[in-house]
Amino acid sequence: MAKVKSKYVCQNCGYESAGYLGKCPECGSWGSFTEEVSAPQVAKTEPELFDTTPPMKLDEIEMNSEIRMSTNISEFDRVLGGGIVQGSLILIAGDPGIGKSTILLQTSGEVCKNNKKVLYVSAEESAGQIKLRAERLGVKSDNLYIYPQTNLELVKKHIENMQPDLVIIDSIQAIYTSLIQSSAGSVSQIRECCNMLMQTAKSQNISIIVIGHVTKEGNIAGPKVLEHMVDTVIQFEGDKTKTYRILRSIKNRFGNTSEVGIFEMTSNGLSEVINPSELFLKEYSQTRTPGSTIIVTNEGTRPLLVEIQALVGTTPYPAPRRIANGVDTGRVLQILAVLEKRIGLNLSKQDVYVNVIGGIDVSEPAADLGIALAIVTCVRDVVFDSETAIVGEIGLSGEIRAVNNIEKRINEAQKLGFKRIIVPASNEIQDSSGGIEIIKVKRILEAITRGIKHDN
Repeated sequence: MAKVKSKYVCQNCGYESAGYLGKCPECGSWGSFTEEVSAPQVAKTEPELFDTTPPMKLDEIEMNSEIRMSTNISEFDRVLGGGIVQGSLILIAGDPGIGKSTILLQTSGEVCKNNKKVLYVSAEESAGQIKLRAERLGVKSDNLYIYPQTNLELVKKHIENMQPDLVIIDSIQAIYTSLIQSSAGSVSQIRECCNMLMQTAKSQNISIIVIGHVTKEGNIAGPKVLEHMVDTVIQFEGDKTKTYRILRSIKNRFGNTSEVGIFEMTSNGLSEVINPSELFLKEYSQTRTPGSTIIVTNEGTRPLLVEIQALVGTTPYPAPRRIANGVDTGRVLQILAVLEKRIGLNLSKQDVYVNVIGGIDVSEPAADLGIALAIVTCVRDVVFDSETAIVGEIGLSGEIRAVNNIEKRINEAQKLGFKRIIVPASNEIQDSSGGIEIIKVKRILEAITRGIKHDN
């Protein structure tokens, strides 16, 4: 009888060690090693292979006209790049209670309306619990099959017998395979289960959506290879204390990355937000308080108008605080340095708070000018023109640099009733005939002067 050996595996990166280590030498995490039983190596002979799919010329490959399957949820289709691609493996990750199971159960019901067969594998809930949620969401279909199971071999058997059009695994951390002698959720189990699901999706041309957990830092749990193996990675974001949820595409082999879909959590499930810019601005005060500006950010192919608020006050502590919510703190520190050096604004003894209204995260540098103007108006206790939108990246010398998709940003601001928009002078813009005034600026001081000038 072969001797059973054990190994210690880091649950963050998959690094293996013969003994326990307090700190992982690969990723630097502490206390992440767990013991796993390693199966004995058995000598194998090379099997005889039969190649049924020889190499083909690119011009000879025929595409199916129904290569994509619509979910009937336009915001979800947008994030996926136009629908679910046949034979693709999709990973959706998010915080507990954010709505992952809710949106996928709603998606299952909508897909079934197109005469498609869906297999919903629930590894964390019973069939009765899924039924209760389905009744609350109003999901009813004869083509939706619920299968509460954690063993992947049994799941694969039913997939081969049923041949569904879509399979949903809820979740990958609760599924296990008998080929690995470790507990469900371990790095080895997640890696092997994802590999088996990928082979099933590609060989049988069945689309599979996998739900994944996240760590306390907000990263997708499991080995990094999990994100490399799947075709699409979607992050479910949002503050659970608010009703808005954001689906963000991080990786997509069949569509645009960084695409977002906006949803609102209601008692009947997640509902689409068709005009997110209007949603984020509905509480925007027309009284124009100091420290508030409107920026035009770009998420994937969609321009969004969001409100930036800044608060600056004298601190009683030796070290002033810099707190940013919704924008990168490092970017805010860089903007503050430019304001001190190029504008002469003394913020060394001031606390600075920057917040993006609506719960959305703005990561692109095109929001720099809006953040800077919000800080300046708060310091000087003046209001910025409420009918002027802002877009522009700030360089270290105080220049305003060009941004992408400027025409779409201008059209979005015009559609929402803004009369003026401040843009970088280096952007090439066609003359607008829609009635919106385009203000081109080269330096940050020029943007401050021309923005405050329109105050009534």
